[in-house]
Amino acid sequence: MIRFLHTRIRVRDLDRSIAFYKSLGYTLGEFKNSPQGNSLAFLELPGNDVFLELCHSPDYTATCPEDLMHTALGVPDILAYCETVEQAGIEIWPSGWREKFSSGARKMAFVTDPDGYEVEILER
Repeated sequence: MIRFLHTRIRVRDLDRSIAFYKSLGYTLGEFKNSPQGNSLAFLELPGNDVFLELCHSPDYTATCPEDLMHTALGVPDILAYCETVEQAGIEIWPSGWREKFSSGARKMAFVTDPDGYEVEILER
């Protein structure tokens, strides 16, 4: 059986990106340098087999065009999760997301990481 293992994204500031993803509930697993000289941080969510690999290279400028790609997280209670994320100083969007949830709309919200990558949050 073929298994999906990880996704790599390029980041400008590895420490800042690690802190951001830790605020979303990720933990730092392995940290190493690649043969090409990249710093690699593998982040994981408890109970998941798929990793998020953050890659930093001092000679590479990472830019993420708007809406190029995103990752998605499923959470059991989106209101509680988003409140925790907001307390960490991360902005939830779109504006008025709490009100949309009370109107019966699909419970989804977004955050943007320090490099412009979007993270979708879905209640599961």
